[in-house]
Amino acid sequence: MISFLSLLFFFFVLPSSGSTGGSKLLTGDLNLLEFPLNLEYLEAEFFLWGAFGYGLDKLAPNLSSNGPSSVGAKAAKLSPLVKDIIAQFGYQEVGHLRAIKKTVPGFPRPLLNLSAEAFASVVNDAFGKALKPAFDPYANDINYLIASYLVPYVGLTGYVGANAKLRSQTAKRLVAGLLGVESGQDAVLRTLLYEHAKEEVAPYGITVAEFTNRFSDLRNNLGNKGFIKDEGLIVKEREGAEGKISGNILAGDEYSVAYDRSPEEILRIVYGSGEERKPGGFFPKGAHGKIAESYL
Repeated sequence: MISFLSLLFFFFVLPSSGSTGGSKLLTGDLNLLEFPLNLEYLEAEFFLWGAFGYGLDKLAPNLSSNGPSSVGAKAAKLSPLVKDIIAQFGYQEVGHLRAIKKTVPGFPRPLLNLSAEAFASVVNDAFGKALKPAFDPYANDINYLIASYLVPYVGLTGYVGANAKLRSQTAKRLVAGLLGVESGQDAVLRTLLYEHAKEEVAPYGITVAEFTNRFSDLRNNLGNKGFIKDEGLIVKEREGAEGKISGNILAGDEYSVAYDRSPEEILRIVYGSGEERKPGGFFPKGAHGKIAESYL
């Protein structure tokens, strides 16, 4: 017969399967947790450089694991409020990198192209023509926020997609925590942009809302041949929450539930090629990790 003290030892002393240190990750979980490092590196570098004019190499060089320095990133011309928000995002992304690397082996920072030209190329693809002058994400608040619209949302849809495939409690807990903050970042960005949704972005004569709608359409087309998993700031009323409103400060399906994406869909988007086997865009030499590298 098991004694009362034995039961206490079992429940309160032995590590549970849901504890960070006591749960062994299955291979599938490990791969799914490593893959988001690609997006977290991208976000950390973009936000840190935008706010401070430097990235991981100065702030937390150990986290880059000797991966190549990012190309083209620079300080953005931001107002005090926006700079403060972006700085917070940057530090949050550093925390995300630490959290993931504390749980899985991880990999070095991949080569990232964060140049104005890389963002301008995305903008041109979204509009189906070259905007003149070329779009510069680092020029001012609005441009930087528009460029930022391209970043956290892709990652959060990946976390939503990964969550259903994870087996261990450790992995699920980590992804839920990361998803919460990534979703918050996206909500803040969309709110700041929504305030200016009907204003025109100089010198193009195109509204902020149209930029977001075009970006969302592009990601839908690249990721899954137009299947809707992305929505801009203003939609047709029947496409808004409960089919009753055109304002779309948060993107969601017909039940206002977050969309999900697979790693393959994410690669097609961040590569800008629509193909998980064809690197480019923000990842000139491709993303890292077993999932991404299996397509190279």
